[in-house]
Amino acid sequence: MSEVTKSKIFQRQTTLQEIGNSGQEALQNASVTIIGCGGLGSVAAIYLAASGVGNLHLVDFDTIDISNLHRQVFYTLDDVGKSKAEVLGTYIGKISPFVKVSYSKHAVSKSNAIEIISESEIVLDCTDVLPVKYLLNDLCVLQDKVLVYGSLYKFDGYAATFNHVNADGSRSTNLRDAFPEISTDNIPNCSQLGTLNTIVGIIGLLQANEVLKIVTGVGEPLINQLLIYNSSENSQFQMKLNAKFSKEKVQAIYKTETYEQVTCEIDKEIEMSQAVFKDILENSKNEYSVVSVIENVVQKLPFVVDEKVPLSEFEDWIQEGFEESKKYIFVCNKGIMSMTAATNIIEDFSDAVAYSLEGGILEY
Repeated sequence: MSEVTKSKIFQRQTTLQEIGNSGQEALQNASVTIIGCGGLGSVAAIYLAASGVGNLHLVDFDTIDISNLHRQVFYTLDDVGKSKAEVLGTYIGKISPFVKVSYSKHAVSKSNAIEIISESEIVLDCTDVLPVKYLLNDLCVLQDKVLVYGSLYKFDGYAATFNHVNADGSRSTNLRDAFPEISTDNIPNCSQLGTLNTIVGIIGLLQANEVLKIVTGVGEPLINQLLIYNSSENSQFQMKLNAKFSKEKVQAIYKTETYEQVTCEIDKEIEMSQAVFKDILENSKNEYSVVSVIENVVQKLPFVVDEKVPLSEFEDWIQEGFEESKKYIFVCNKGIMSMTAATNIIEDFSDAVAYSLEGGILEY
């Protein structure tokens, strides 16, 4: 491809004074690894390739299933049964021949993850397996790589840039600063709950957008925060994060953690139904301490709570405010963060009593 043709392709992009030829050159020299070539990864990969990112490594062990097509829109019926990474790589080669594309069809594990991410400065987490997300996060911290995070839950999408280099050379917050230890047997995945295809595309594009900002230095990446976007209400919230998990602390976790996948099923013994919760509020409220773990501490709640403890401050509260003799009911908007809180209490204190309100405040 001639330089003239190449310049015409990116003309709209280089016309932006903030990008220009220098920004385009930075994109051409960038190297990005995308873990997961499903709904998030396929969207991010296509837009990064079309934007001029010069080196893409695609990683996905899976093949295309007919149920993928409603949200993984760059695959067709003719592709069913074929390798996602290989098909996506071929497609990119047709629309962006100046991009060097490589791919791996191996499942990511602790034994091969270092080799998989070794050649890239930026890693995109487009997976839907929680242990793998933590594996990628921890390795990026240990290997000094930027991790662009994406995740989905029904109508909600989550995006962040983790382990970004700060002005003083230190690194920004990482996934464990948002969710120190999410018990993988308590959070269902998209195949169990379903998801709307548009939220998948939105988060995949947000991940691609983060990469463009990081490489070109234009704009403000989502550092030290987790963006939560709800497609049904068209609302968004930015959860501020505080750095608590240093490289040394992550290293200690990495030495013992296996990052093996377990079944994603809700622990019904920890969840409290709406009916039981309402009965407690009416008849035996004094027996329980109701704690909101919503980040927005000024949010108006439909019932009185005893404490408001944002999940980002939960570890500090355990040290300073938690009483093992009390019975706790944790609440949040949708029952996700409250499940994390209740699970952490049960795992750390064997005699503690802790519940998560099923469905959260939105179903109250």
